[in-house]
Amino acid sequence: MKSCLLFIAVVLFFSSCSTLDVFEKSTSFNKHEWKTNEKPTFNFTILDTVSLYNIYVVVRHDDAYHYNNLWLNITTEAPGSKPINQQVELTLANNAKGWLGTGMDDIFDHRIRITNAPIKLKKGDYHFSLQHIMREDPLPYVLSVGIRVEKVQP
Repeated sequence: MKSCLLFIAVVLFFSSCSTLDVFEKSTSFNKHEWKTNEKPTFNFTILDTVSLYNIYVVVRHDDAYHYNNLWLNITTEAPGSKPINQQVELTLANNAKGWLGTGMDDIFDHRIRITNAPIKLKKGDYHFSLQHIMREDPLPYVLSVGIRVEKVQP
């Protein structure tokens, strides 16, 4: 009986500490090269209109990536709205700290928020597309990019 109660307590503890992911998906690139004409798309549905959300771009690259940043065209289509295009610079490194993401060996992951503050989302289907607008094409040493949506915990 004690072991059963302990098991339930542990499960409840860990479930309360988990993040409230709504969506996360990434697209990998052949030969770890992202071509300008490759525009990964991501679709997800929002049902909860009461919660606030953070939206992130997820980037995975090799240590040999040549730049401290990544410029993107992000196209967002919300339910009942026309597509919105925005140019975004993602800072991946700086001279003082090096790579800002988490790394293991020579692979680095970045989760960079693209919403200034938590936002409310309308109910319905959302569509995102990402296109790099760096001068180098194809852009070498990029393993994958994606979108992550998280509910903000109260």
